[in-house]
Amino acid sequence: MQGTLLAGRYRLRSRLGAGAMGVVWLAQDERLQRPVAVKQLWPGPDDTEESRQRVMREGRIAARLRHPHVITVHDVAEHNGQPALVMEYLPSRSLAAVVAEDGPLEPAKVARIGVQAAAALAAAHAAGVVHRDVKPGNLLVGDDGTVKIADFGISHATGDVTVTRTGVVAGTPAFLSPEVAQGEQPTQDSDVFSLGAALYAAVEGEPPFGEDEGNAIAVLHRVAAGEFPPPQRAGALAPVLTAMLRPDPATRPTAVQLTSALQAVVDEVPVPPDTLSPRDGRTQPVATPSSLTVPVTPVGRRKNATRLTAAPTPDRRRSALRYVLPGAAILVAVAAVAILISIMTASPRGGSISTPSAAGDAAALDAQTLTDTVSGYYALLPAQADAAWTRLGPGPQAQGQSTYRAFWSTVSALTVTAPPQVSGTNTVTVGIAMTLANGSTVTETHELTLMASAPSPLINSDKVLTSDTSTAPPPPPTTTQAPQPPVVNAPPPANPQTSHTKSGPGKHGHG
Repeated sequence: MQGTLLAGRYRLRSRLGAGAMGVVWLAQDERLQRPVAVKQLWPGPDDTEESRQRVMREGRIAARLRHPHVITVHDVAEHNGQPALVMEYLPSRSLAAVVAEDGPLEPAKVARIGVQAAAALAAAHAAGVVHRDVKPGNLLVGDDGTVKIADFGISHATGDVTVTRTGVVAGTPAFLSPEVAQGEQPTQDSDVFSLGAALYAAVEGEPPFGEDEGNAIAVLHRVAAGEFPPPQRAGALAPVLTAMLRPDPATRPTAVQLTSALQAVVDEVPVPPDTLSPRDGRTQPVATPSSLTVPVTPVGRRKNATRLTAAPTPDRRRSALRYVLPGAAILVAVAAVAILISIMTASPRGGSISTPSAAGDAAALDAQTLTDTVSGYYALLPAQADAAWTRLGPGPQAQGQSTYRAFWSTVSALTVTAPPQVSGTNTVTVGIAMTLANGSTVTETHELTLMASAPSPLINSDKVLTSDTSTAPPPPPTTTQAPQPPVVNAPPPANPQTSHTKSGPGKHGHG
């Protein structure tokens, strides 16, 4: 396959990785002259149509997510009747490879990874997307420390059709949440749990529920029971991890709350208590080694396993003690799909997180207020990114201010090409052109949704409707002339009356 020209455009260069679903190639986009990653499915005559649907669905989902730490898809191409995802190439190692090669990481480094991943999940959840397979292998760590979540191939988009093999639950057993191990559908809460398990593995050196070691059933029993040793190396990160790994989904923090909690660990300041509080208002003490109880029956080699105890919840059917894995669920989960590590990278857009519209939650704002707010926002960019940040609502701010600031630092100028116009309730469309530091220009049409706030409305979603990039023209060729020797004692001009020209209007004279 190396050297193959896929879809008449993408030249396959080298294989980056492979898994149960397919293979990922480093390729060259010969039209735009840039490296890309191409994900192809393994051919399968018994499920060809299902595989095609899965890839097309993955492309639709990934294209909905526009965030600096979420990897999106450039194109869904087709070659020999098989679809392939074309993604921006990110030189990186997976978090799994980082830990395998470097050993357990320091808590501060893991927290920095977690902040970026949590912001990515917040954006995905706001767009109605659940990843379903957050694990160290799907967290890509770039050479500069940038983290991007890869492989939304088995994620579930609200309102989209779920395509899976009959009888198969997608996911990786060691990083499943208890409720998913029990057979329930993955949710945003289960994504938070899986991220917690991934970060736990990064700082402790192994997953909270142990390695597979060829016995997936034993792992699933431990997952379903919520049994794991308290973190020993996590330091200030420990209460955040134990909050993410609470057995009851309703008591876990959201991805937005996690962004703040993990940032506090990075900044070495106390974690705000409200970021780890259960969303439903119930009292849930942060687990510490002294508040953990020994399980009745330790499983396998995890002799020091502990069970996180939640506050009594008689009004709720779901409880840590009820997470008993049914036999059918075991058989289903043992057949879990091993997901390919996709190489995907996000198209950076400051504040361009799609969030549910706030229009239905508040009275409609008047047209003048809407257009003035949008005009004022873009007037601040790119020079005053920190001031523009304060004009964003909670959805766009989930990406983190440092990420937002980093994106706008790559833009040297912004021009509004089409004035803001009201296109719906609390919705405005606007055209902008951004000149990037490399000289190229990105021209886009945005649809912004605003929400009422004091003292002025906030931009709570930013959807890019159209986007076009024009490459900067190459610099003109440079010619070097040999220096001319000075003229010494040059003779006067033959006709002094015509030896010079008077400067006229538009020249360098006064006219």
